[in-house]
Amino acid sequence: MQPITVVSYEPKYRKDFDNLNRAWIEKYFRIEPADDYVLLNPDETVIKPGGSILIALENNTAVGVVGLKKINNTDYEMIKMAVSETSQGKGIGAILGKAVIEEAIRLGAHKLILYSNTGLLPALSLYRKLGFVEVPLEPNNDYIRSDIKMELLIDNSARSSRDGESPRQEQNAVF
Repeated sequence: MQPITVVSYEPKYRKDFDNLNRAWIEKYFRIEPADDYVLLNPDETVIKPGGSILIALENNTAVGVVGLKKINNTDYEMIKMAVSETSQGKGIGAILGKAVIEEAIRLGAHKLILYSNTGLLPALSLYRKLGFVEVPLEPNNDYIRSDIKMELLIDNSARSSRDGESPRQEQNAVF
């Protein structure tokens, strides 16, 4: 396997962000209006409000994506994590998970939340390995499929290992 490089979003990756997410959502659920809005408008919904999108590249091909949506000055939501079906099982989700946590630290986050579905056992296992814990789910969240909420409290006294420069290369994560 080639090294995975994680880079920051550029408009040239918009279709990858859209396609990779639609593939997994349509496999297990259905596209909801909130999905369409974010996937078709990542610059307006994620980047411009102060969030970030990271792209995992293998041989210069996008094989994974994850978003970091700003909720307020201290809270962010991890959104739209997807890895291509042919690249699953290589640790790319873990690489993206660690990278998005580093990005949240860089942006000054105190808390990182995510919404998921209890049927997605590999994803939930990854989130727990990354340090997320289950918290009560609000009754009116953005997605019908969401039946679990998790959060990670971030100690801002710790410094990110990320130096702010891209691209960065990471070996497959070992837990």
